[in-house]
Amino acid sequence: MALPDGFLQELKSRCDITDIVSGYVNLKRRGRNMVGLCPFHSEKTASFNIYPENGSFYCFGCGAGGDVITFVMKIENLDYIEAVKFLAQRAGLDMPENSYDDGMSKMRTRILEANREAARFFYKQLYSPEGNHGLEYFHRRALTDNTITRFGLGYAPRSRFALCDHLRKIGFTDNEIVTANLAFRSSDGRRIVDRFADRVMFPIIDLRGNVIAFGGRILTDQKPKYLNTSDTLAFKKSSNLFSLNNAKNTGSRQLILCEGYMDVIALNQAGFKDAVATLGTALTSEQALLMKRYADEVIICYDADEAGQKATTRAISILRSAGLGIRIITVPDGKDPDEFIRNKGDKGPAAFKNILDNSGNDVEYRLYKLKSQFDLSRPDTKAQYMTEALKVISTLDSSVEQDIYVSKLSAEIGIEKSAVQHDLKKLQKRRHGDNERREFSKISAELTGRNDKLNTEKAKNIRAAKAEELLIAYIVHNNDMAKVAAEALPPDKFVTKFNADLYEYIIERISEGTDPGTTLSRDFTADEVSKFYSIINSFNSQVATREAMNDYINTIITESEKLTKSDISQMDSADIQARLERMKKQKK
Repeated sequence: MALPDGFLQELKSRCDITDIVSGYVNLKRRGRNMVGLCPFHSEKTASFNIYPENGSFYCFGCGAGGDVITFVMKIENLDYIEAVKFLAQRAGLDMPENSYDDGMSKMRTRILEANREAARFFYKQLYSPEGNHGLEYFHRRALTDNTITRFGLGYAPRSRFALCDHLRKIGFTDNEIVTANLAFRSSDGRRIVDRFADRVMFPIIDLRGNVIAFGGRILTDQKPKYLNTSDTLAFKKSSNLFSLNNAKNTGSRQLILCEGYMDVIALNQAGFKDAVATLGTALTSEQALLMKRYADEVIICYDADEAGQKATTRAISILRSAGLGIRIITVPDGKDPDEFIRNKGDKGPAAFKNILDNSGNDVEYRLYKLKSQFDLSRPDTKAQYMTEALKVISTLDSSVEQDIYVSKLSAEIGIEKSAVQHDLKKLQKRRHGDNERREFSKISAELTGRNDKLNTEKAKNIRAAKAEELLIAYIVHNNDMAKVAAEALPPDKFVTKFNADLYEYIIERISEGTDPGTTLSRDFTADEVSKFYSIINSFNSQVATREAMNDYINTIITESEKLTKSDISQMDSADIQARLERMKKQKK
């Protein structure tokens, strides 16, 4: 059974969307609405809008939209029922009993419970005789027992059945253990086998303190060196960061981005508690946006080897797109951060702090890397270096920053500043032209419906589809006209199926006395909900009239009666003539 409409209406009335969203996004008033930088994609100009009047949000940059439930689902990575529970708890509402199917929610809860028990099991095994070589490994890496306990580190036994047997004894089913990715089924399908064996274990903990996954490091030379939990109902590796649960509480608005678990733990133990790491994958835009919630600046602290430097270059682009300030730490002597911190000579925490305080920004780093690729004693390569350096400088938004780096570049290569500025202006003009062409292409695709992945019939029926969307928006803003519209134009008269289904749903909900937006996030996919709010929030309800509604209806009827080549091939001349006569009368 579905959640009662009355409960959902009460929930939304108590959970003001502006209050909820402002906990994640810095909002500013713009007329009757609120605007801010979208938390779901990288942008520099605010295109994320809150509409207090209908309790919705919509981003004109990435197309994300919905109600307060949809927002919580997306921002907290929850399913529908979990998002409702999240909001109900915040609003002080009790969930209705036995009135909804929360199978997915219950399975996610069981996965989290299994992970918590697995973490306890691994920690206990670390301090057992069998886990002694795992404990020795951590001690060799200079981790104290206090640090081991604080991060909940552990050891997975050599036996491929130890964890499975333990979890079964305390009530978990084979299906729950496998779904949690703590085990996999044997090739003959008769047994389940531990995913992790003879590895030191790193629990991955989310922002609410749940153990959502694990990373395991092998203690031999076998491959892979690290094994990580695959994505589950409770875990998406591209959307989480190791130790962000610790770093978010420092209050510094700064994060140190490392490559691996041990780097983070070593830095944390040394007093740098704002360190985080990705989870066995390269940095993603989702992780960058997550960091943006808790930091204004990210200090990249990757290994000094070639792979680390390539990862740094890639991370710079992603972090800059997210609107984050960037600095780069280059650890001396090719050391990784963990190794540098552990050194008791002229290195260690104090030396790392000095490197941290004197680290340069990403522009300086990129220019330094570029310079190393060119022989500046030769005129031809000097010119090449200037061209590539200006490409970096031209990406800066601040004209003051640009001027600073142009001055440095001019002095560095011995070319008049005016000449460097001239080339920069040419490059910026070309870049501006490219951006305008891309923007024009995007707008053109939207106007012609080529970008509409949900309503695939729109591009071939653009006039009808636009009238359908306007009619849908009109009746959502004017519920009292829904019955009139339905009598004049039943859903089967719509030209495009997607709009017809949406129209029928809205008509039914209004006839039942329910706001369509109340149940939309329950009954439609996230993309469909976004499309709905795109339609209604792009509509100017202030100028809409009854006459306009009639125009929408007439346009749809006219377009639906147009003959296709297929229609004509199956009609005789009398049918065609009769159809043409009807169309003439309609025009009169």
